[in-house]
Amino acid sequence: MKALTVIPLKEGSAALIDMDDPPEADGDVLVETLGVGVCGTDIEILSGQYGWAPPGEERLVLGHESLGRVVDAPAGSGFVPGDHVVGIVRMPDPLPCSSCAVGEWDMCRNGKYTEHGIKELHGFCRERYRIPSAHLVKVDPALGMLGVLLEPATILAKAWDHVEHIGRRAHWDPARAIVTGAGPVGLMAALMGVQRGMEVHVIDQVSDGPKPALVSDVGAHYHTGSIEDACPSPDVVIECTGVGSLVFDAMEHVAAGGVVCLTGVSSGGRTIGVDAGELNRYMVLENEAVVGSVNANKGHYEAGAAALAAADREWLGRLITRRVPLDSWQDALARQAGDVKVVIEVGTA
Repeated sequence: MKALTVIPLKEGSAALIDMDDPPEADGDVLVETLGVGVCGTDIEILSGQYGWAPPGEERLVLGHESLGRVVDAPAGSGFVPGDHVVGIVRMPDPLPCSSCAVGEWDMCRNGKYTEHGIKELHGFCRERYRIPSAHLVKVDPALGMLGVLLEPATILAKAWDHVEHIGRRAHWDPARAIVTGAGPVGLMAALMGVQRGMEVHVIDQVSDGPKPALVSDVGAHYHTGSIEDACPSPDVVIECTGVGSLVFDAMEHVAAGGVVCLTGVSSGGRTIGVDAGELNRYMVLENEAVVGSVNANKGHYEAGAAALAAADREWLGRLITRRVPLDSWQDALARQAGDVKVVIEVGTA
């Protein structure tokens, strides 16, 4: 079968190769891949910044945002041939730690987890894969290829879940939210905020292209300025860019008792001036909370699937701005103006 692979930490090593069918030891469910979304993590792995091949192997199969169709599954697994499914990216560590032991592998405490297409497990950008049924989630087949949006949706399902848990430490009646960044993750954050009945404001840099209309059409408000100008004192800030200045802007301007959730990963190596003492004063005296959030567990995948099923299909369809056949995978990695989410089509939905 064909698979898109890379030699981790070696720039320019990506190649479409033939590899053996997945062994039964990988899992009890056989899935044919329909599509794989491309994200910044894939680009960083391709550029040699990080990534880990499975033990004893040189190459890593890429792809962690997936949509597949069940080919074969045992009785009692909860799956039947034809089901549209998404594989969960992270697998628990083998020890396991206290979090992994209760199914919260997204909160792994010792870092010994593995991740499909990223860390020591082959990804989903191959024609077929096997996976344990416990790490597979159904998606509404009516979504078609839009089901590939589930993995990015899980990031925000977790973010909102944690924001709401923290908010309930006291009386919690949030009305307004800021989302920084209008990429796929930011747009999913806005969608889920609107689905919660909140007034949502999205901040990004561009004034043209598809992003302003996507934000407006989901029921949110689009801005290119600062948090203070867009929505003074929001109850919630979902930060999706990793830009240091925006992170501190969010901490400074969130409302008293508000929650800032950081989902973007900063690149580092940049210094910005900040009055740490004044920031500390704001956060302490106004009972503010800041939390980092990454990855997702099965409950978040199920919540993400519910959010997609409830969303407007036409709007979701506009998030996928390009579909590229597997044989032309290089085109999927060359960013074009107006790209929101690019999908590599491996099969036919």
